[in-house]
Amino acid sequence: MTERLQKILAQWGIASRRQAEQMIVDGRVHVNGHVAQLGQKADPTLDHIAVDGTLIRPNQRPQPVYLLLHKPLGIVSTCDDPQGRPTVLDLLSPDLRNHSGIHPVGRLDVDSTGALLLTNDGDVTFWLTHPRHSIAKTYHVWVKGQPTTAVLDQWRHGIWLEGRRTRPAKVRILTLQSPTQTLLEIELREGRNRQIRKIADQLGHPVLRLCRVAIGPIRLDGLPYGQYRPLTSTEIEFLHPVEQTKPSISTSVIGERAISRATGL
Repeated sequence: MTERLQKILAQWGIASRRQAEQMIVDGRVHVNGHVAQLGQKADPTLDHIAVDGTLIRPNQRPQPVYLLLHKPLGIVSTCDDPQGRPTVLDLLSPDLRNHSGIHPVGRLDVDSTGALLLTNDGDVTFWLTHPRHSIAKTYHVWVKGQPTTAVLDQWRHGIWLEGRRTRPAKVRILTLQSPTQTLLEIELREGRNRQIRKIADQLGHPVLRLCRVAIGPIRLDGLPYGQYRPLTSTEIEFLHPVEQTKPSISTSVIGERAISRATGL
């Protein structure tokens, strides 16, 4: 069956769909000896597909891996960094670092901590990061001062930020720690660049610390700082809506084995 090349590369764990599109644009993908074009379709059982000169075979498709990482401060949420800073892949065991196509799903700022998913399933990455799917993400955020009810209502209803109104958000106070700082729980269904920090600055309560505690129903729930774990079967089900093909429950076995070797769990 023919499918778009970027989808094939994502399914094989070569890259996310967006990364695969860029690889095609850069001329790194060939089909039957010819440079591929964006939007081109192919049949992986019949066509010869090569990336950077290496032929990709259907029977080489890696087993899917799904991990939740508690990202520490100072770690970059990319596969590599031109500035030489440590990346989230540096936190993984050698077995996982060498496993084909594992990449972070979305990003957390280098100065933020918390829940970050890593996978080699490009379809999952596409689903979680596409704006139309509006996946809820929950944050615990220490801000300067004590926001008033009026200020929090502005945040809840949306404010104008860089020429566009933000979507409504759930915002509630968890802790008031003296007049100098407040702990908020914030649930967003959009992911603009540094959105929480920019809104907090605009409302006069700059962020002091920010931790993402959940992505949909997938929560940190005691996962140690800087550590990672394989997703449960229920969490994997969440990543594969009805319209997508669901993997078997064993799809996280590679992650479990590698984590066991790395941590002794």
